[in-house]
Amino acid sequence: MDRHHHHHHHQALHAAALGCAVLVAVGGCTAENGTPGAEASAQVQGDDSTTASASAPASAASGGGAQGEAGQGQMSIPDIVEAVEPSVVTIFTDEGLGSGVIYAEDGLILTNEHVVRGNDNVEVAFADGQRVSGTVEATDTVSDLALVRADRSGLPAATFQEGLPRIGELAVVIGSPLGFENTATSGIISGLHREIPGSAATNQSLVDLIQTDAPISPGNSGGAVVNGRGEIIGISEAYIPPAAGAVALGFAIPSPTAVQVAEELREDGRAEHAFMGLAPGAITPAIAEQLDLGDISGVVVLSVSPGGPADDAGIRPGDILTSIEGEQLSAPENLLTALRQRSPGESVSVDLRRGNDTRTVDVELADRPPADR
Repeated sequence: MDRHHHHHHHQALHAAALGCAVLVAVGGCTAENGTPGAEASAQVQGDDSTTASASAPASAASGGGAQGEAGQGQMSIPDIVEAVEPSVVTIFTDEGLGSGVIYAEDGLILTNEHVVRGNDNVEVAFADGQRVSGTVEATDTVSDLALVRADRSGLPAATFQEGLPRIGELAVVIGSPLGFENTATSGIISGLHREIPGSAATNQSLVDLIQTDAPISPGNSGGAVVNGRGEIIGISEAYIPPAAGAVALGFAIPSPTAVQVAEELREDGRAEHAFMGLAPGAITPAIAEQLDLGDISGVVVLSVSPGGPADDAGIRPGDILTSIEGEQLSAPENLLTALRQRSPGESVSVDLRRGNDTRTVDVELADRPPADR
């Protein structure tokens, strides 16, 4: 029920964010070949690499109708890898290595903060074998993202998807765990708004991730999770290896979050995070039953930072937040999105339920303390 609800809510979001995708479905966006929309341009990029064979353009053209119908424009996995591989780099530090994604053609590279932590200077290796020095330009421990400036320009910047992916969508993970060559694994998007198990209490950055069943090895961290159109849908974050009875879980920072943080870091070297001092969780059927909630939607407060804004406002673990500034909350994503639009120092009004009791509290947002990871 919960997933179903998210899914619909999400599709509405998706449609709004990617109006173009809707047009493709009715044969719109791709009709004017001169000016392909974002949807079409990623596909065109991918097709460029296949134009060597004479039949490719024809089949692409004839297949366009059917693909357009589904609003997808899927490329084959080898084509996706070929298209995106040049935009994925390996980052070497004194301690080890990770991956990164070319954010801007002038040498700006997006990676995980934990990949470069403790380093001012790194080495960046590109798909064509060239290795150059790079400097760590800005980091954000909260979202676990960092910008590295590589000493090289004219780079193939990756294309980032504007909205969130859909559950069940193809996911191809591209990184370079051995530092010698890019590796690719594939699977599907298996969940949205997930958190790395056990991270909520200690690390509030990792609470709104995309989950995929494509394996992500540690060296892939900071690399790309890509959709069937060759767009980045997430920055690889972590991988939980199959334990007894557990399935492979890969996590990624969603592309809208990654782009927003990257832009803030690029602007002035730091990302501001309006901080509420609580860890939000989705209301799962199990939680609803446990707290006897019936069919209430909202976000459950998993933990509250002592002395933080939520604590000061009297919010307690187990409270259900139902709206913020009048906007209904149906998933942790809604809360995080609402917070992203606000600045530290602002006050927001929050409606909450505690048992059968409903109340409205004002929370004065703070800037997230750097230590609060």
